[in-house]
Amino acid sequence: MTQSTSQSRYPLIKDEKGQVLAQFLTKDWLSALTETVNGHDGFKSAIANVDLTLQFEITDAPEGTESRYYVSVGDGAAQAVAGDAEDPDATITNDYETATTISKGDLNTQMAFMTGKLKVTGNMAKLMMNQAMLTQFAEAASGLDVEY
Repeated sequence: MTQSTSQSRYPLIKDEKGQVLAQFLTKDWLSALTETVNGHDGFKSAIANVDLTLQFEITDAPEGTESRYYVSVGDGAAQAVAGDAEDPDATITNDYETATTISKGDLNTQMAFMTGKLKVTGNMAKLMMNQAMLTQFAEAASGLDVEY
């Protein structure tokens, strides 16, 4: 793998074929995540009438990455943004190891929650009502090339 710089403050990492990989938990990753999920047909269908904002907190995120970000879904689109949401419906907190394991698809969020590796606060009913959208989000995000 090689690294090159872009206009962002994070290096772009390229694989042996020259494809850009998004470094996990960076602003480039958040941008790539936004683009990827919004281009996924199943996710687009699942968010037709959804209005949901999820705040994510990674307790031990590596230096140079985003330890706090949110995903806002509304008006038929999603956006992943660094920082704090103004009024999130729910906050999801976990450590970096759990975040990467979930992102890689090696652990699902339900199992992480049931085993205490992932904590959720806020409007649990709204979160549960949007389970189909969350499933499609995970499926869409799995198509993202990520460097950990």
